[in-house]
Amino acid sequence: MLGLDDKTTYEYWTSLFHPGSTFEGTWEKGSKILFIGTDENGKKGGMVAEIAENNPYKFVSSRSTGILDGDKEITSGEQVEQWTGGFENYTFEENNGITTLTVDIDVVESYADYFNQNYPKALQKLKEICEK
Repeated sequence: MLGLDDKTTYEYWTSLFHPGSTFEGTWEKGSKILFIGTDENGKKGGMVAEIAENNPYKFVSSRSTGILDGDKEITSGEQVEQWTGGFENYTFEENNGITTLTVDIDVVESYADYFNQNYPKALQKLKEICEK
């Protein structure tokens, strides 16, 4: 549903956050995954995370472990302190053939408005895919 089995699905609904958004890695519990975008100069950046839990079609959780700056993974220091340890949780509940997705994320205060404004739009794109 989130694009766990089809990377193009993930890239479609997350493109609202950043055109060209993608991921590298796997969604297996305990694995490292990179959530990646490319800036206007072609430089890669994003988040380094660990899949904390993956119970297919029920719950997926990633925990931030750092940031990606070009090809460098930064997992300690002042630059990443505010992000490290934050979770992004997706809970799926099915009732009478209708699936409800609940998203809980730990957001740095300075990004709260951005996520509050853009997450509903991105999830609308995901809903469109799921209802096809």
